[in-house]
Amino acid sequence: MAQQQQQQLSSRSTKDQKTEDKSLPPTRKIFDPTIQYGTFHYEFGGPLGVSSMMVFFPILMWYLWASYKFYDCHLATPRQGQSILEFLKELAHHVYTDAYPTRTAWAIIWGFLLFQAVNYLTLPGIWTEGLPIPQNKNRGLKYYCNAVYSLYFSTIVALALHFSGIFSLSTIIDRFGEIMSVAIISGFLISIAVFVRALIEGKQVRMTGNWAYDFFMGAPLYPRVGPLLDLKMFFEVRLPWFTLYFLALAACFKQYDEYGYVSFQMLHCFLGAWLYANACAKGEELIIPSWDIFYEKFGFMLIFWNIAGVPYTYCHNTLYLVSHDPATYQHSALYNTFVLVLLLGAYYFFDTTNGQKNAFRQQIAGTYKPRNTFPRLPYLVVKNPRYIKCKNGGTLLADGWYKYARKAHYTADFLQNLSWALNCGSGSFLPYFYPTFFFFMILHRAQRDEEKCAQKYGEDWVEYKKQCPYVFIPGVY
Repeated sequence: MAQQQQQQLSSRSTKDQKTEDKSLPPTRKIFDPTIQYGTFHYEFGGPLGVSSMMVFFPILMWYLWASYKFYDCHLATPRQGQSILEFLKELAHHVYTDAYPTRTAWAIIWGFLLFQAVNYLTLPGIWTEGLPIPQNKNRGLKYYCNAVYSLYFSTIVALALHFSGIFSLSTIIDRFGEIMSVAIISGFLISIAVFVRALIEGKQVRMTGNWAYDFFMGAPLYPRVGPLLDLKMFFEVRLPWFTLYFLALAACFKQYDEYGYVSFQMLHCFLGAWLYANACAKGEELIIPSWDIFYEKFGFMLIFWNIAGVPYTYCHNTLYLVSHDPATYQHSALYNTFVLVLLLGAYYFFDTTNGQKNAFRQQIAGTYKPRNTFPRLPYLVVKNPRYIKCKNGGTLLADGWYKYARKAHYTADFLQNLSWALNCGSGSFLPYFYPTFFFFMILHRAQRDEEKCAQKYGEDWVEYKKQCPYVFIPGVY
């Protein structure tokens, strides 16, 4: 066991500080992502569970929107004397009349999608390589990364359209319901197209034979449009967080149009959205070795969640602020300072924990290339980290922030989105939907990761848990 623990990456040459170790461990095994590791069992409640989620999550999104739009951001409930049936009819009427997927909404959603795709194909960027896979002659797939350029070029174009009068950003808030409905429908349509294409081309992997479950989890591993546009990278990095960022930007303009100024709370909201979008964009190349990109299939779960679920449910702090007079939710300077410090502190740990984890994966694979992107925070990369070299050829990072908590990045992520909600005060539950949902999601995700890692690493995972005993909070849990 001693030979399996606390290995160190070879020391960097002082002659070239920008060149990272590119040697692979001599016993490194090439994992086949087309193979189900461990004993198969249905996740998310199996076919019934995933079918329920595909039906009820869009309904939940429309319900939350109706609560924001017609019930002053309070959870919609039947009025006194109103029957449940009458209440449901009223909600359905609101959705049909005010969230109908109009041509304008289709143009906004698909114009944004196509614009981002063009950016992906044309803007400057860097090439990097994913983890080695048997299907590619034991080499990693090539990935083109330019999300950081796309984010700021898109911002310039959006501001130019707004100030020229061609397209007011406030339209995004005014037509939110319509746009959300198009995103929901598009999530289903794209999921069907990707699934059918994989079946026609014979690129489906790890199928169970249950159509509902396979559609939810996905059929293909690495779907692409042409040799360059990787759909998984495109959906995970750009669509959810860019959309959330532009929703916050639009809310700033909407508030200014109505009140003549932008409140501290709205600026806090925009800062949080920008930090998140910028973090995903500037570290785009670092997520390539992640479980989602390398092993998770591309199906309804990832497609719908990224194009519709994330941006149109995580934004209710923005919607709450933009729908109320700023004078009604002013807080003390002390409270504002606390919330801001919480945001910036959580962001620091969010950025550096993810940076350490993903840079380590690329250090091991020999593909790490440091980039001069803003902000380049201290302790973003651990030099010569301790790690456990596993019998199956894998490695487990036991250094940096992860020696204190194995899921430190989840804790930082939760605190970050909690600050978004606290920024809105206590006038509504809607801003707290994101941290509440995220809290239970990460508990489930952590358990899911635990089971997969226990199967994959065996006794090395037991040793890893001894070295890094805490999951979320050092000394607590």
